[in-house]
Amino acid sequence: MEKHKDITSYIDSFPKEVQIILKSLRTTVKKVAPKAEESISYGMPAYKLNSKPIVYFAAFKNHIGFYATPSAHIKFIKELSKYKQGKGSVQFPLNNALPISLITRMIKFKKAQIKNTN
Repeated sequence: MEKHKDITSYIDSFPKEVQIILKSLRTTVKKVAPKAEESISYGMPAYKLNSKPIVYFAAFKNHIGFYATPSAHIKFIKELSKYKQGKGSVQFPLNNALPISLITRMIKFKKAQIKNTN
């Protein structure tokens, strides 16, 4: 796996059509959680608030992996049911539009959860 020093270099390493999707996802996270710290963790873009993870995402051959940790995935289980999932992860197919509204709500949920634990 290629090591990336930051999220921009991570995004730039993909084909243009995937870069557009990743940039959209990055913009959404930054808009909903402007104080979140950006980094590369586990080889993928990661966003943390008060040192606690909000979301991670990664591009793969046929999908975008989105990781909002198990709590957000449980909270939105019904809406995520049409996507392939793992524990704390969901796969958004590259040939479909990203569900930005759902992603926004998941990020807001994670932000509130982190705020309530401090």
